Amino acid sequence: MLRKNCNRWTKPEKKFPGLFNLPGKARIFHDPHGVCLIMSPWNYPFQLTVTPLVGAIAAGNTAIVKPSAYSPATSHLLAHLLKTIFPPEYVTVIEGGREANKDLLAQHFDYIFFTGSPAVGKFVMESASRFLTPVTLELGGKSPCIIDKTADISLAARRAVWGKCINAGQTCIAPDYFLVHESVKDQFIIAARKYIRQFYGDDPVSNPEYPRIINQRHFDRLSALILNAESVNSQAHLISEKHMNSETLSIEPVIIDNIDWDDPIMAEELFGPIIPIIGWTDEADITEHILARPRPLALYLFTRDREQEKRMLSRIPFGGGCINDTVMHVATNGVPFGGTGGSGMGRYHGKDSFTTFSREKTVISKSLLIDVPLRYPPFAGKYKKYRKLF
Repeated sequence: MLRKNCNRWTKPEKKFPGLFNLPGKARIFHDPHGVCLIMSPWNYPFQLTVTPLVGAIAAGNTAIVKPSAYSPATSHLLAHLLKTIFPPEYVTVIEGGREANKDLLAQHFDYIFFTGSPAVGKFVMESASRFLTPVTLELGGKSPCIIDKTADISLAARRAVWGKCINAGQTCIAPDYFLVHESVKDQFIIAARKYIRQFYGDDPVSNPEYPRIINQRHFDRLSALILNAESVNSQAHLISEKHMNSETLSIEPVIIDNIDWDDPIMAEELFGPIIPIIGWTDEADITEHILARPRPLALYLFTRDREQEKRMLSRIPFGGGCINDTVMHVATNGVPFGGTGGSGMGRYHGKDSFTTFSREKTVISKSLLIDVPLRYPPFAGKYKKYRKLF
């Protein structure tokens, strides 16, 4: 898409120059920012590096790419491929961990594009502020998935479980927690368990198609959340040591019912295959709880009630989302993707990638044939002559 449309997007845009600039013309030029720093995460290390990089190149920038150290194999591959394709003065890959990140963020870049956690995003923005460097922050957060009593429960469970369990839940736009109407909650849990088994078998941790957790630290974090819920929640489902494998760092999808808004599971983005369920009966109540938290990157609503859909979309700010589906809004290049508030700032994908990595520069070109005297002093009595023109 970028290659096909790049020539058209880079052409100056003609605009009406205004009455006081006639005869003349106004144009908007699309300039590259300059040297861009692209910092990518570990969960989709290739895609989330190449997608912004393509936009940066299309807009005419040079780039330094910093992949995540948590996915070293992909990082090495990117370094090899980009070194083979581009001269180092155009695109350079820097590998390494936190010290490399700190060293890079101490430098003066013309633009920074960061994908990762809100905590690191704050550090990136703080570092960029020293040089007044503009940033795009693609972060995450706790994205709610709301199941209404009018929803097609079987289809909702199928699509919600699929969206949650992609990459073992290690997806920034995965539904983080599930708000299920009390009248259909038991039905939803039964359907969700059915689809987990249908997708991944009776022993998902042994399924070669089911991903593992990225590293030991995240495995321990998720395991602790699950075991803590097991110890305090008698309604928990699928919680047992046999559903975790510390050798392969695998955790099968775990449904936990009767979660409270103040539960530790609700404290931060899970980024794993845990399915917390909160029952509800009052739409205003769950709306209030969502609004009391940082703005989510995504929101998903399963309902047949069009009025409820309108209310949710108008009252709750979020980056993007789906009605009666999950995740699929990110698969459309013709629309922008990005967060809001705590879930990020800026946007990209398709033309928005080009726009993000370019700067609009307005130029007015004036004629040498006419020079309207109205703007020059002295002004006393001058406007009476021109009043009839307005």
